[in-house]
Amino acid sequence: MFLDRVKLMIKAGDGGNGATSFLRTKLVMNGGPDGGDGGRGGNVVFVATKNMNTLYTFTFKKKFVAENGGDGDKKNMTGANGKDVKIEVPCGTVIIDAQTGKIIADLFEDGMKFVALRGGEGGHGNAYYKSSIKQAPNFSQTGEKTKQKEVYLELKTIADVGLVGYPNVGKSTLLSCISNANPKIANYHFTTLYPNLGVCEVKGQTFVVADIPGLIEGASLGQGLGHYFLKHTERVRLILHLVDISECEGRDFVEDYKTINKELSHYSEELGKTPQIVVFSKCDLIAEEDLKTKIKRFEKEVKGVEHLEISGATYKGIEELKKLTLERLSTIPKKPPIEIEEFDFDKRDIGSVEILRESDGTFVVQGGKIDNFVRGVVLDDTLSFAYFQARLNDMGIIDMLKNRGLKNGDTVRIKDITFEYME
Repeated sequence: MFLDRVKLMIKAGDGGNGATSFLRTKLVMNGGPDGGDGGRGGNVVFVATKNMNTLYTFTFKKKFVAENGGDGDKKNMTGANGKDVKIEVPCGTVIIDAQTGKIIADLFEDGMKFVALRGGEGGHGNAYYKSSIKQAPNFSQTGEKTKQKEVYLELKTIADVGLVGYPNVGKSTLLSCISNANPKIANYHFTTLYPNLGVCEVKGQTFVVADIPGLIEGASLGQGLGHYFLKHTERVRLILHLVDISECEGRDFVEDYKTINKELSHYSEELGKTPQIVVFSKCDLIAEEDLKTKIKRFEKEVKGVEHLEISGATYKGIEELKKLTLERLSTIPKKPPIEIEEFDFDKRDIGSVEILRESDGTFVVQGGKIDNFVRGVVLDDTLSFAYFQARLNDMGIIDMLKNRGLKNGDTVRIKDITFEYME
């Protein structure tokens, strides 16, 4: 089954909690704090591989969560870092933020990596808070919690050459003639339901060819299947535009050529400018004189377009087409990856502060700066509470509260911590 667009839920690992511990041995009755820090959570990493050509593997698994960091322990032991979750995707996969629709990565080449989400930082153990004033801090810090995100993966096939044209003009037959591909071939429309890839070898050199199915009039506007597959033509350097010159389907071959080009241009101005070779297919089905007449008509109505006649049944012109394609590719540079607008998909709020006042008069302090500061600091003794208040002063939170009318005896709530303010 071919799948070229899928939605995933991803989440980096949470940071491990810091430990609250004090040295206790036979020889040391009242040792100092020795609680170690928590480990960092694992990252979410996408990796491009040439060994995949579809997103089918994500049909049944659409949630990827990295490992959490390990908790700290006594004797200043740091928790283990969480393992990254590595998600392999086909080369040419574009990653899109589901919330904003912005492209955040284009995994263009084999082996390219993209760290989509970073693991949470580990919390500090109580040994971290030891100072000349706080010689026995009885509190530690929980690890940073990460949030899950949703992304779309969209595959844009990586190929040098794209075969385009109306259904049943011989694209799949041509692909089977010039490459190692073995596409499904039958004499009815839409035999090909997904892009087929093949590697063509000429004079010891190779290039990749993609059979792009489903193009009809109106494809760029959503008619038929073409709009679904047009994205697979975006990266090709050269288009082989197949036209059924035998007109066995009852359509005019020149109008076919013009219609498909119009659809390519409507979909993308750049795609409409991609170099083309027009390939007249099924030449074995008409007489030689009729063939010459039709080609003269085409040359008269369409000026300066390179063309070649072939027959998949008799292999007429196949070798010439392979050589001509290789020659043209040697003069056309590869298309670069998509330009990514600078966008921090994993941006974390560590600076915002918001003060609200509830109907009962309680002041509520919230925001990213508060989340980062509190991070589950355990406040279970006088010394730790004094540390907490000192940090509120240092961060300017108390001044902000006073500006909002804070007075002695007022209640303040910060996350799960509620206290009565006293000067």
